[in-house]
Amino acid sequence: MTVRHGNLTVEWLGYATARIEAASGPIAYTDPGRYGVLDDYWARDGDLVVVTHDHHYDPDGIRSVAADDATVVIYENVDPDRIDRDVAPIADLAADYEVVRVDDETRVDVETGAGEITVWSVAAHNDPEGPNADANGTVTHPPGFGCGFLLDVEDHTVFWPGDSDALDGFAELDVSVFLANIGGGGIVSDRHAAAELAEAMDPDLVVPIHYDTFEQLAADGEAFAGDVASRSIPVALDERSANQ
Repeated sequence: MTVRHGNLTVEWLGYATARIEAASGPIAYTDPGRYGVLDDYWARDGDLVVVTHDHHYDPDGIRSVAADDATVVIYENVDPDRIDRDVAPIADLAADYEVVRVDDETRVDVETGAGEITVWSVAAHNDPEGPNADANGTVTHPPGFGCGFLLDVEDHTVFWPGDSDALDGFAELDVSVFLANIGGGGIVSDRHAAAELAEAMDPDLVVPIHYDTFEQLAADGEAFAGDVASRSIPVALDERSANQ
């Protein structure tokens, strides 16, 4: 399913991968790949690709969506040598694309043939004192491990928090489309926390992603959509992508 919002279309391709296209032409992808979600998908039309952290670093996924002249924005602490998968080094990507490394408070202006996309990185993590921490304060995504991204595409701001709790600071962001991370599982915000954040953030549209990819990320998308809609916030649900 393709979700239309004003002059944007948003399509969830599975796991953490969303495709955002402006009517004027620029196309962006979030965290492409892994778990087979991009098998046989070789659009190679992305002007911008963003990567939030190690768990979503997939060079094959990036290459399946990135145009020849794409800009790939990767969080500075992504480290292929630390990843327990067989992944190519970032230098290999940099040989073919413009690769920009960012911290959690960087702005990048990406010029494309069809217009500009502005990217802001934001701090995003599991709170060591939050719901996804164990008794010792250990979390899967500690502060500094990854980031979230705001993408300004044709006057709409799309927010992808990456693998994060629903942090209080997110409510201060000016967001048009919230790609809500609802998988829970001790990894990210669950659907209840994401719905509360959506209410506080008050975006124009909520699109849930990053759930039901594997058992630990099981979530009730319909219940989440109903919860968000009951708060008078528009929400678009694509169960087909959840089960790819």
